[in-house]
Amino acid sequence: MEQGIRNYLVVTVGYWAFTITDGAIRMLVVLYFHLLGYSPFEVAMLFLFYEFFGIVTNLVGGWLGARIGLNLTMQIGMAMQVMALLALTAPDALLSVPYVMFAQALSGIAKDLNKMSAKASVKTIVSKGNNSQLFKWVAILTGSKNALKGAGFFVGAILLEWLGFRGAMASLAGLLFLVMLLTIILLPSGVGKMKSKPKFTQVFSKIAAINYLSAARFFLFAARDVWFVVALPVFLYEVLGWSLTYIGSFLALWVIGYGMVQASAPNLLRSSHQDQGPGGRSARLWAFILALFPVGIALGLHYGWPADVVLIIGLVLFGIVFAVNSAIHSYLILAYSDHDKVAMSVGFYYMANAGGRLLGTVLSGWAYQNQGLEGCLWWSAGFVLMAALLSFALPELTEKTP
Repeated sequence: MEQGIRNYLVVTVGYWAFTITDGAIRMLVVLYFHLLGYSPFEVAMLFLFYEFFGIVTNLVGGWLGARIGLNLTMQIGMAMQVMALLALTAPDALLSVPYVMFAQALSGIAKDLNKMSAKASVKTIVSKGNNSQLFKWVAILTGSKNALKGAGFFVGAILLEWLGFRGAMASLAGLLFLVMLLTIILLPSGVGKMKSKPKFTQVFSKIAAINYLSAARFFLFAARDVWFVVALPVFLYEVLGWSLTYIGSFLALWVIGYGMVQASAPNLLRSSHQDQGPGGRSARLWAFILALFPVGIALGLHYGWPADVVLIIGLVLFGIVFAVNSAIHSYLILAYSDHDKVAMSVGFYYMANAGGRLLGTVLSGWAYQNQGLEGCLWWSAGFVLMAALLSFALPELTEKTP
């Protein structure tokens, strides 16, 4: 067990370091390209390939991790992120839209390789049948990741001011490279590697619970991003007149708080999940609760209540309940997966996650332009209800659930 804890800590530290660079690079690109004269929507579209290639990466990455080992796919992800960071140190003359989209595509591939590998590794580290420990460890890993991504927003803004755009990118690349070397030295080889070489067609799960959970995850993250990614920052900037620093700080604090709640989910749900961990009933309940908040915010804006108060209170409540939903999903994908096929199951699941983010990102710009923030919120409520309805197919957990 001591070896398992050490491996878990190494995986977690590697995931943390990567996550800080992921949050920082997003804030750096947003702020720097706004200063270059890009509109908020144009800046958001720079991340289009980042989301699109996440779908492809998760589909292929799970299969690759099962063949070569999760530690190796995690380190490949780190190496690609270092390359993406260094690519953005190019002179302004080279920083065209296609060039930046290519660098963001590289970063998106790296991020999803790293995330899939780190989360699937937890399943291989925890002893079979210990669902309570599995829920706790995956919640801590996922929650701390989201908190550190918010911290990465701050790191990116500070480095931009201290070192400039290129200096910030270079320093982040150096930090991540050192952490990558640490994981190479400390992690054993072959973590999560299947004994037989899986065929690519095996990435499509034959476990019904995993397919339904992946579909619910798709709609859950579309529901968040359809109003959070483009519509909310643009609304805060153009309608409420918030400064860019204020917007960045507020969203960073929201992500940090969201991550803290996610890490605390096992304690919040202790009375209901006991030793087995949450199951389909918990996923349904919390999804229906979540649907109330985009509806409430939309109605508040519609009836002319103070927009800043409605959004701040609504965002806090939405973030808390969304974090619990996400923590339940992140646990269930591991609990429903076979030990030997966990890499491919997690890859398939996060492919759906990336697909939901892509739909939400694109729809956020279109819906805000045509229907305003209220329209985006109604789309969000509809997506959450779809996730809740799909959760009716999710079973409760037993030792033989898969």
